[in-house]
Amino acid sequence: MGLLILAALVWVGVHVGIAGTAVRGAIAARTGEAGFRIGYSLVSVAAIAFLVTAWRAAETTPLWFAPPWLRWILALVMLPAFVFFAASFRRNPTAAGGEALIGAGASGIQRITRHPMLWSFAAWAAVHMIGNGDSAALVFFGAFLVTALAGMPSIDAKLAQRAPADWPRLAAATSILPFGAIAAGRNRLVLGEIGWVVPAVGLLAWAAMLHLHARFFGVAPLILGDGHG
Repeated sequence: MGLLILAALVWVGVHVGIAGTAVRGAIAARTGEAGFRIGYSLVSVAAIAFLVTAWRAAETTPLWFAPPWLRWILALVMLPAFVFFAASFRRNPTAAGGEALIGAGASGIQRITRHPMLWSFAAWAAVHMIGNGDSAALVFFGAFLVTALAGMPSIDAKLAQRAPADWPRLAAATSILPFGAIAAGRNRLVLGEIGWVVPAVGLLAWAAMLHLHARFFGVAPLILGDGHG
């Protein structure tokens, strides 16, 4: 478990301690933006490989067991997570390289939240922490949850610095919390801007993962029947 905790700290440190701080700018000033992105990508791959390897080798202690009804709820929570993930690839100013879209304002999924991809990761991590219920899973998936949640204000701060003229308008019309700006009256939901393709892709991906999860990962997300043999 000690190695897993170390790996989790390395993962969080790489993404929050480097990408989310002034350290990034200092390194990029020396290596250039392209050099930083290449180096950062290599370090990220090494960090996740370390984390996955440590998780697979870690001893774990069961803390709770998710009942069948809870597993169904967790599976349903993953549906909007898949939709958010699919939507994050369409006109997303908070995605990597999306700074040029900040001045265009909020539309589509951005009306709901300006961080759809990070919310999909956060939901995935939280669902797996609750569904697994063991100490190793809490550390492993918890590292992704911390990274996703900490990444949202970090990205906002970065974009505010890079686009000081346009960022205030986008920030005023959107929110980190899903539906926050809509609930506050600062925006409105326009389903037509999201369209049907994104929800359809999210639904198909969700259904495919439910069907293939046991084959790929050795764990069935749903318990059918009465749970006996």
